[in-house]
Amino acid sequence: MGRRRRGRAINGVLLLDKPQDISSNDALQKVRRIFNACKAGHTGALDPLATGMLPICLGEATKFSQFLLDSDKRYRVIARLGQRTDTSDSHGQIISEREVVITQAQLDAALETFRGDTLQVPSMYSALKHQGKPLYEYARQGIEVEREARPITVYELQFIRWEGNELELEIHCSKGTYIRTITDDLGELLGCGAHVIYLRRLQVANYPNQRMVTLEQLYELKQQAEDQEIEAGTLLDPLLLPMDTAVAHFPVIHLPSVVASYFKQGQPVRSGHNLASGEWVRVTESDENKFIGIAVIDDDGQVAPRRLVVETEPEIE
Repeated sequence: MGRRRRGRAINGVLLLDKPQDISSNDALQKVRRIFNACKAGHTGALDPLATGMLPICLGEATKFSQFLLDSDKRYRVIARLGQRTDTSDSHGQIISEREVVITQAQLDAALETFRGDTLQVPSMYSALKHQGKPLYEYARQGIEVEREARPITVYELQFIRWEGNELELEIHCSKGTYIRTITDDLGELLGCGAHVIYLRRLQVANYPNQRMVTLEQLYELKQQAEDQEIEAGTLLDPLLLPMDTAVAHFPVIHLPSVVASYFKQGQPVRSGHNLASGEWVRVTESDENKFIGIAVIDDDGQVAPRRLVVETEPEIE
């Protein structure tokens, strides 16, 4: 007999304002316990040093978290010029110190080289996997692994301020972009070295940053619920965004209930549309526009299900 799941079958996306000095997984587990959710997953780790937007998917929303991993991100970063560290941030060991002798013109020219489409070699202290292990595990053992440069896009790189040995930037970039690596590469290009001392993720996809909540706020709401002798979910659940916000950029196809019943059984169905083969869509049911999953338009123009929302309640011990 399989092990029964513990927790509530709560579905949605929480925009956590991750605090500094805890891992993304630690933050995820805290949120899962606060909501007493049976299932949870985050959408792209932030370094312990970093703060800011960490979308956490609860329940069935975890099926769509990959599409947030693939989305654009926006960051505010402060770099310390004149020092290079082995991790490219302030948690690492200083490996070189050099005088900062640059002009604003040199800085502007260097920043320009990072804008647009470029290739980036990921840091050895990244979570990218090599033979099943994160690169940072090899790095901690003093092992250097050859990494291939990967294409990234920096849509916007704004110069905010340069005061003494501190440089502040705002960066809007594609998935897979390492801000620590940009900072380290910039320091080497300037000839003085640099590392990240502050990093905040301002935005993921089109999620509004004003919907972010802190762990402290969540704990306070949970305590309020206990004081009022009501279920914690009464105060917590309204903070969740609908699970289909993770795929809000997909065109939507509405299915009548009869057709939707076949779709929910995993069968491709026909629906009037003018979409091309291979295009991803989100699918809703009936006049209520209830989100039931995502699909791909197949070669016959049918709506072929790929990930479906399961509505069954888990057993609770």
